[in-house]
Amino acid sequence: MKYLLDTASLADITRFCDIFPIAGVTSNPSIVKKEGKINFFAHMNEIRSIIGPERPLHIQVTALDTEGMIRDADTLLTKIDADVYVKVPVTLEGIRAIKKLKAQNVHVTGTAIYSSQQGFLAMEAGADCIAPYFNRMENMGLNSEEIIAALAEMIQLYHYPTEILAASFKNAGQIDRAFLAGAHTATMDPSILEAALTQPHITNAVDAFDADWKCIFGEKTLADL
Repeated sequence: MKYLLDTASLADITRFCDIFPIAGVTSNPSIVKKEGKINFFAHMNEIRSIIGPERPLHIQVTALDTEGMIRDADTLLTKIDADVYVKVPVTLEGIRAIKKLKAQNVHVTGTAIYSSQQGFLAMEAGADCIAPYFNRMENMGLNSEEIIAALAEMIQLYHYPTEILAASFKNAGQIDRAFLAGAHTATMDPSILEAALTQPHITNAVDAFDADWKCIFGEKTLADL
């Protein structure tokens, strides 16, 4: 069970990697848009410097055709590093690109997955990670948990080396359900993690403990006794 940050915000990545046990960072064109017209490769290299070489950095191609995706991938590997996980949408063109990239031993994440069949095909094509869109599937009336469970079952049954990298979340409850359904990893906006630990009932309990301690020992902490 691993948590990744789904953001390109340097400030958020720096802050939350210091707080949480973060296993990596993911991005896509929509996330990059939130940062404005950045110097893309300098920005991504800065993210790499923050998270270090041991944590995966997933970056999505922007071309829609296979050859364009391959060129995008080559550019990412050249201008950032050879350890980047290249995110490829699981479309007709994308599946072909995944096969070609895996033939070159490139790390690949199959993304924009809305069905078990998409995931199965990406696994068979060699994808290292597959990213089912949890909240978006729910909004379409699909059972996100059943789809993730089917992917997890197939991975276990046939020993695929693929990891399920669940994505598209609106709250912590969805993340919990994705993990319980069999997702190995999940990527999310940092605000979801922050909200999970700053609920009023949590802060109220901590404040009550603090008040009870101070009524006996004042401002002294355990280290001061």
